[in-house]
Amino acid sequence: MFNVDKFVKEETERLRERIKGKAIIACSGGVDSTVAAALAKEAVGKNLIAVFVDTGFMRKGEPDEVKCMLERIGLNLRVVKAEDEFFTALKGVTEPEQKRKIIGERFIRVFERIASEEKAEYLIQGTIAPDWIESGGGVRDKIKSHHNVGGLPEVMGLKIVEPLRDLYKDEVRKVAKHLNIEVHERQPFPGPGLAVRVIGELTRENVEIAREANAIMDGEMEKAFAEKKVSKPWQYFAALLPVKSVGVHGDLRNYGYMIALRAVESIDGMSASYSKIPHDVLDKISVKITNVLGKKVNRVVYDITNKPPGTIEFE
Repeated sequence: MFNVDKFVKEETERLRERIKGKAIIACSGGVDSTVAAALAKEAVGKNLIAVFVDTGFMRKGEPDEVKCMLERIGLNLRVVKAEDEFFTALKGVTEPEQKRKIIGERFIRVFERIASEEKAEYLIQGTIAPDWIESGGGVRDKIKSHHNVGGLPEVMGLKIVEPLRDLYKDEVRKVAKHLNIEVHERQPFPGPGLAVRVIGELTRENVEIAREANAIMDGEMEKAFAEKKVSKPWQYFAALLPVKSVGVHGDLRNYGYMIALRAVESIDGMSASYSKIPHDVLDKISVKITNVLGKKVNRVVYDITNKPPGTIEFE
């Protein structure tokens, strides 16, 4: 049985003993990195600098929301706008493993710059068990390289600290609730962000399509929750597929992209089953996406694949 109070006390003490000097923590605003930040803040206080990197792959309005939330926790926060850097590094890249490795390295290079400015030698990450399990190594097959594990460069100038490394998502949520962290029930959002929800090349236009489609799905799902039409899935999102098909926009032929909707039920992210979203809710999402993005998107599908054989995200 996972003892939350014992974990918090012991991990805070371990962090206090290990970190001698300044540390930076990678903060995305998700439950994992926010819990790690709260533990580290308790352990090292003013010697902790939180770093939020705006990669250009965040959801609509998310950078401002995350900034406000992290400041409410009382973190010493630095926001780094690195959109141009990430898009340049990923230009022409389509293979998912290569994407994740490039993103992982770019994050580290940003953190190294900040660490140099702050004279910090430690990098704290919100890595949890599924991240390193799926990234493979030893006798484990690689499912996908998580940017904060398999995506790390071989040579880096920071000492990595991972206080949540042995926890699963449900356990992290229990810690977050124990610490009164407001995002304890926030649905998972991958570290690479929308970069793994645009299948294929990452252009600014394609990322913007995915951003708008995700915002529409979020809005319609929130309405459905409020109307009690559906219980909240563990995770839900929209992905842009690298497929075009013929459609009709007004009275004219339209050759547009396809959006795939995905919603799953899970406990720890290691396995998942697709959510049985009512058809009228899916219909509203589809209609709004094709109305708003009609010249760019003309088809919406719903993914009914479990994990396994699929993964939760597409890439």
